[in-house]
Amino acid sequence: MKKTGLISALMAAAALMLITTAGHAKTFKMAIGDAQGGTQWALAQEFTKLFTEKAGSKYKISLFPNGQLGSEQDTINDASMGTLDFSLLAVNNITPFSPTVGVLTMPYVIQSLDDAVKLTHGAVGKELVENTIRDAGVRIVGWAYSGFRVLTNSKRPVETLEDLKGLVIRVPKNEIMIATYQAWGINPSPMAWSETFTALQQKVVDGQDNPFITVSAMKFYEVQKYITTIRYIFSLEPLIISESVFQSQKPEIKKAILDAGMEATLHSEQYLRNTEDSIKKDLVAKGMVISAPADGEKEWIEKATSAVWPKYYDKVGGKAKVDEILKVLGR
Repeated sequence: MKKTGLISALMAAAALMLITTAGHAKTFKMAIGDAQGGTQWALAQEFTKLFTEKAGSKYKISLFPNGQLGSEQDTINDASMGTLDFSLLAVNNITPFSPTVGVLTMPYVIQSLDDAVKLTHGAVGKELVENTIRDAGVRIVGWAYSGFRVLTNSKRPVETLEDLKGLVIRVPKNEIMIATYQAWGINPSPMAWSETFTALQQKVVDGQDNPFITVSAMKFYEVQKYITTIRYIFSLEPLIISESVFQSQKPEIKKAILDAGMEATLHSEQYLRNTEDSIKKDLVAKGMVISAPADGEKEWIEKATSAVWPKYYDKVGGKAKVDEILKVLGR
């Protein structure tokens, strides 16, 4: 009996030790929409390294790229409910949950990387963080800068809106982006990101738009031939954390998350500056043909801004908010 009691006591002590140790360790899950090799992956790796350094080795992050944990919009739902810790995704996929973030997807509002940095680092970015917490139950803790969404297709060079007609273009399920293509004279095909490569490969759609770095990371050069360097949307990829998960952390871990997010954001900015030109050259070497819109994109800009901006002022916070952002950008 004494021996049995001792064994029971040792087992109970071991179980308590395991529970205690587990209580001091944590592995977070991070969903990543893109495949390895793009700006999302670069930001995720940098954030993971920085966070572990700041929080301690008992805190780790497991990365799940290429939509392994579901579509980007699904991961927002999961994070909102607290069943997923982190997600790294295209900003347009947050707008259905927090519409004011859509101001960052209004065509031709952001016209350079410097514009994107100024907005995300300043008062506008802070306000959008608060809005996503309020509206969606998720907190933006970092930003990946991916560059302008260029147009690719498999049929012909596109330099004018006339050239665009007759092409079937995949777009995300995003109202503003759909409306922009409609302003340009075509009806695009809204489609989930996970379905896009196959749809291009099988010629269900002729083209799509994404930054150079995404075109490379997703190997679109295997199924697309032509690139048009339109600059209608600068692709921002926010890193979000479930607000309930964030609030459940100790103060020092919250600080580690926020500090790692800021430093990883600065890393992403420099990463884009260092890599975009070489990626363009590599895509050309792989057989892609790059063209610029005729007349400095004037017709594209005029049609998009005159048709789309007024239609979405109310959803993104009002015309005054758009004017305020343009003023911040010196326009």
